[in-house]
Amino acid sequence: MSLIMDFQEKKEYLKEISRIRKSNVICYISGDRNNVSTRIAPDIIPIFHEHLERIGNSDKIDLVLFSKGGDVLTALRLVQLLYEYTNNFSVLIPFKSYSAGTLVALGASEIVMTKMAELSPIDPNVTSVFNPQDPNNPSAKIPISVEDVYSFITVAKEIIPVRSEECLTRVFSHLIDSVHPLAIGTIHRTYSLIRSVAKKLLLLHMDENEEEKINKIIDNLTQQLFSHSYMITRREAKEDIKLPVTFSSGELESIIWNLYKSYESELLLEKTFIPEENADMNGRFAVCCGIIDSLSRTDGYTFEGVIQRHHDPGVANNINILHQGWKKLWEERK
Repeated sequence: MSLIMDFQEKKEYLKEISRIRKSNVICYISGDRNNVSTRIAPDIIPIFHEHLERIGNSDKIDLVLFSKGGDVLTALRLVQLLYEYTNNFSVLIPFKSYSAGTLVALGASEIVMTKMAELSPIDPNVTSVFNPQDPNNPSAKIPISVEDVYSFITVAKEIIPVRSEECLTRVFSHLIDSVHPLAIGTIHRTYSLIRSVAKKLLLLHMDENEEEKINKIIDNLTQQLFSHSYMITRREAKEDIKLPVTFSSGELESIIWNLYKSYESELLLEKTFIPEENADMNGRFAVCCGIIDSLSRTDGYTFEGVIQRHHDPGVANNINILHQGWKKLWEERK
């Protein structure tokens, strides 16, 4: 696949959003394509800084966001960085903005959601060296849901219920027979971290005297939806969770959605990446699987590599990655 993209079409969409919203616009597509998916990670921060430096201080910045999730602390750092350049930061969500993507949205004073837009709970899955081994893949660890562990304790104390200290000790012993005590410690720290980060993000645009409302929002997103895969629609986000959601409509709805579909088509987000199907005659391949885009610059997260093919069909080809990371794809001349 060539890394050359139709930048002009996307710039026109960004210009239209900027015109309608009277804002400066950045678009971040954290692609979820199988085999080359990307996540919100610390390496986006320097790239965003370069885009924001070109944009400069603004009355209003809009971030068009598509993400399946990623690093909790990067979500906080990204929002803090955006507020260095504006006091009025909004997130525009065409489709998926899950987990760490939802955290980014919590930092915005306005969350603009299309009809297809979805947020998610922010209770993370924790993977560490102390997690249980995957019986189907001995080299892998099974992720542990923070809420699964807390729900186990809740079942023992409230549903069964277990009353005596001796019985509770036995229940806890059963838990640590399956989950290493240090993994449980990591889970508790992660649970505390996610609530702390969510509160910091909300306080960027809410008052400290709204503590009850803030805690209810966090409780909703960490405890009360019962599945990390739960999809939160814009109506539920606004009416039930009480987030500062605006429904996009008309021209703006169409432009945001068409911008996303343009990236989906260009990045082939719905299609699994198979190197053998994308390599040239010399076995070389290149694929772009994430985008940070503004009117003056486009950066892509790229994989570039080469395949060493085996003549024996029963032997897998060797795939060597020569480059993996963010790369400037286009920049307007100053």
